[in-house]
Amino acid sequence: MKARDLLRMGYPEGPILGTARAAAGEARLAGQSTRQVKSRLAHLLREPDRFKDDAIFGKLAAAWMAGRPQDEPAENVRYDRTAELQYPVWGEDIDPEAHQQMRNACSLPISVAGALMPDAHVGYGLPIGGVLATENAVIPYAVGVDIACRMMMTVFDLPPRKLQEDDYRYKSILEEQTRFGVGAEWKPKRQHPVMDEDWRISRVTMQLKDLAHKQLGTSGSGNHFVEFGELELMEEVKGVRPGRYLAVLSHSGSRGPGNKIATHYSRWAMSLNKSMPKGLRHLAWLEMAGDGQEYWAAMELMGQYASANHHVIHRQIVAAVGEPPLLQVENHHNFAWRERHGDRDVIVHRKGATPADKGVLGIIPGSMATPAYLVQGLGNERSLRSASHGAGRRLSRSAAVKQFKWPEVKRYLAEKGVTLLSAGLDEAPWVYKDIDAVMAAQKDLVRPLARFMPRIVKMSPAGERPED
Repeated sequence: MKARDLLRMGYPEGPILGTARAAAGEARLAGQSTRQVKSRLAHLLREPDRFKDDAIFGKLAAAWMAGRPQDEPAENVRYDRTAELQYPVWGEDIDPEAHQQMRNACSLPISVAGALMPDAHVGYGLPIGGVLATENAVIPYAVGVDIACRMMMTVFDLPPRKLQEDDYRYKSILEEQTRFGVGAEWKPKRQHPVMDEDWRISRVTMQLKDLAHKQLGTSGSGNHFVEFGELELMEEVKGVRPGRYLAVLSHSGSRGPGNKIATHYSRWAMSLNKSMPKGLRHLAWLEMAGDGQEYWAAMELMGQYASANHHVIHRQIVAAVGEPPLLQVENHHNFAWRERHGDRDVIVHRKGATPADKGVLGIIPGSMATPAYLVQGLGNERSLRSASHGAGRRLSRSAAVKQFKWPEVKRYLAEKGVTLLSAGLDEAPWVYKDIDAVMAAQKDLVRPLARFMPRIVKMSPAGERPED
C-alpha cells in the first residue's frame, strides 16, 4: 500500500507509517484483499485494542497505542450550529418534527450543508427527504435502513391498451415473476454477477451472503411495489420517440441484508459517540479515516445488490412479456455519495432523496393511484443537486389503518382504472402527498420528461411488517 493512502487514512509520518506499510504487505501476502486490508487498517486507528493480539496487525496496534494523540474531551464537542448552518426548503406541507430533525442534523460538528425536499416527513435521525453534506464522516441512519432503495422502469414497444385487452396475462406475469414480503425468497435461487463480488469485505457482509442470495430478485414489504402501467413520453429520451408505451415500474431495495447492515453499523456508530445528546443518537457517525471505510464498503456492496434485485425482477418480466425493452432507467436513494460542492469534498447523504445533477435521469413516484414522473435533473446547487424520491407520506401507517376502509379504497382505484393485486391498507393512495404539488414545488430541481400511470399494481400483502 502506498504511503499517501495511509496518510489520507490518518496514519502519521514517521516510523509508524513504515510499520503500517509492512503490515499491509504481510496481510496481502496472507491472502487478504486490498479492500479488507484498508478496512482493517482504518478500523485499527479507532480501536487498536482489538488488534493487539493479531498475528499481522498486532505490532502496528501496539505502536499506535503507544504514540496516538489523546481524544478530544467529550465536553468540547459542540452541537449548537443551527444558527449558522441553515438549510433551504422546497414545499410547504412538511411536518414540524421533520424540520426539527433537520435542525438537529445541521447542528452536528461534522455537518457542512443541508436541504429539505418537498416529500419530507419524519424518519430516524435524518428526516425522509433530507439531504445532508458532512465532512470526512458518514452517518448510517442518514443513509437509512433500506440501503440503496431504488426505482427501475422498463419501457416496451407495445401500446398500453394491451393491459386492458389481455389483463389476465399481465396480472399473471406479476403474480408469477415477483415475490413480496419480509422473508420472501426464490427457490431455486436466482443468479446474478453481484453474488460473485467480494462479500468478505466485512464480517457482517460475509455472514449475510447466503441470505442475500436467497432474497435476490424479491421486493420486500412496506411501500415497495411492481406495477404495469401507461407511460406518456413527452419528448425523446435515449432515442425513444414521444408517444404512449406499456411500461413496468418497480420500487425496492437491499432487503434483509441492507437492513441488518444498517442496524449493525448504526449501533456501532452510537457506541463510538456515547457523549452525543440523547435526542441525536440516531445521527451518530463513523469517521471516514476509521470505521467509516468498512461501512462505506458494505454500503456500496448493498448498492450493487439492490440494483441486482431490480435487474433480476425486470429480466424475468421482460422474458414473460416476450418483447425486448426499448428503454430502461433506474435511480436510487437512501445512499451516500462522495461529491464536490463549491470548493469542498463532502459526503452527501440522501435519505429519501435522489441525485438530480444536470442531465441525470430519475423516477419520482406518487402512489398506487397517482402518476410517477420520469425526470431530468437541473443540477441546482442549493439542493446539493438533489430532488425528492417520491410524493412523501402525510399519514403514518397506524393512522391510515384507523382512518381508511377497503371498500372506499377499492371504489377509488376502480374510478382511476387501477387493478390492485395485493397491498396493505397503510399504502392507500391518500396516505401520500399530492404528487403534482410536490413536482410543482421542485420545478427548479427537475424537469419532467414523461408521466407513468399505474394500471396493475402488486405490493406486499396486508399485515406485513414494513421494511422501508
